[in-house]
Amino acid sequence: MRTAGTTVVVGSGHNALVAACYLAKAGQWVQVLERDEVPGGAVSTVERFPGHLVDRGSSAHIMIRHTGIIEELELDRFGLRYIDCDPWGFTPSDGVRPPIVFHRDLDQTCASIAAACGARDADAYRRFVGVWGERSARVMRAFGGPPTPGRLVRSFWGLDARAGGSALSREFLQTGDALLDYWFDDERLKASLAWFGAQSGPPMSEPGSAPMAGFAALMHTLPPGRAVGGSGALSAALIARLRADGGELHTGDAVTALRRTGDGWRVTTAAGRNLRADTVIAGSHILATLELLRAGDFDAATLDDWQRRIRVGPGIGMVVRLATDRLPEYPGASAAESARGLQFLVSDRNQLRRAHGAALGGDLPPRPVVLAMSFSALDPTIAPPGEHQLSLWAQWHPYALADGSDWADHAEHEADRIVAEVERYAPGFASSVRQRFVQTPVDLEREMGLRGGNVMHVEMSLDQMMLWRPLPELSGQRVPGAPGLYLTGASTHPGGGVSGASGRSAARLVLGDRRIRRFSLSRGR
Repeated sequence: MRTAGTTVVVGSGHNALVAACYLAKAGQWVQVLERDEVPGGAVSTVERFPGHLVDRGSSAHIMIRHTGIIEELELDRFGLRYIDCDPWGFTPSDGVRPPIVFHRDLDQTCASIAAACGARDADAYRRFVGVWGERSARVMRAFGGPPTPGRLVRSFWGLDARAGGSALSREFLQTGDALLDYWFDDERLKASLAWFGAQSGPPMSEPGSAPMAGFAALMHTLPPGRAVGGSGALSAALIARLRADGGELHTGDAVTALRRTGDGWRVTTAAGRNLRADTVIAGSHILATLELLRAGDFDAATLDDWQRRIRVGPGIGMVVRLATDRLPEYPGASAAESARGLQFLVSDRNQLRRAHGAALGGDLPPRPVVLAMSFSALDPTIAPPGEHQLSLWAQWHPYALADGSDWADHAEHEADRIVAEVERYAPGFASSVRQRFVQTPVDLEREMGLRGGNVMHVEMSLDQMMLWRPLPELSGQRVPGAPGLYLTGASTHPGGGVSGASGRSAARLVLGDRRIRRFSLSRGR
């Protein structure tokens, strides 16, 4: 069987597909193997309700639009189209002051903050965007390739030189709460930005979370985007690009073992297929990848050590998907202001802190913290005429409950509480709900392989980011002792979220290593 220049990609998450596309574009022979019948992993869309195209995982795409991948792969030629979420953020009225509306346009945003929070915070926000917009752009530059020390230094070189290296590093390593307390006075504004930053998983009380809050500044350069037709439109365009370049995608047949044989790999599937390849890119969860290596007789002691050191965490949250007959009606705001982006249903950071603390103890939050998204207001193709669709993401909800009860016993009641949070801010909303689909942390794991219900694969904490994600010895996207095996996906740098950067980095590593091998062989002759 043909082996030279062949690559098997395990999993069809968006990073795996990005890697496959770059290799196929370079003339390599690529096969993508996916256990699920639905490709795309957490970047996929299915018909949950009649006429409703509902996302299984991610909904708003933020990072990938800053990477250049869409342009490099010319995904617009394969049907991908984005609509800007503008306004990109919205925080409802507290009953006394008007809502806070985060427009792409900075002047409009500052005017909204002035009306809702006061002139001082509006001026502070303008300065905050000026400082952290550039810093966040440098973070995205660092995210665009492997987390080598040289690349990280080049990414941040010359940034805020007048501040001095020690002062700058301290600001990056501080907590998000400390950052927000320094810049702003109004608690509702701080809670909004803290909730935005917490979408990566860690609370803003953790060291190193400041850049997550600061990332909001970059939304005034390019806001979150909504792929027309649903989040899965990105995966569909990648698959079309892959096939156009001769690559293959096979669904419904899980990889069960990865075994190093001679100078290549044997990839075994549940259907009994044994594929030969000189290169494997594992886009599966890192713990799933280690299990595949174990099934292929990789060193057990090494695998045991790696598995014990990788922290998945207690789980992040759950989702309620809704079909409704109207959009939420927030007092003091039009649908054009509230429905096009991320709706931050929070007014106090203590609500975030209590929810996270409860999750650490294995308990449900005293009061769910909800991020509402109603993208049918942007893209009417995802819902039938006269209907709308909402995704309600809530943090923090633990995967394992302390009392030992089954999530199935809590799912519907917790979904009721999450819907009630929208009702609290948009009276009358609950009566608009026609159908709903609940995804608990256990459901997220069962359907999409998200271990522990963690949509970021493993904790996005300081000790598992950049040079340490998921472990120092695996952060280069290679596996020691397994030549020809490369890692991609949310388990690797830069982590979770829709970026594709990890997939592009993996493909570049493969192509670079092949050039070195060809050169070595030519010199040998």
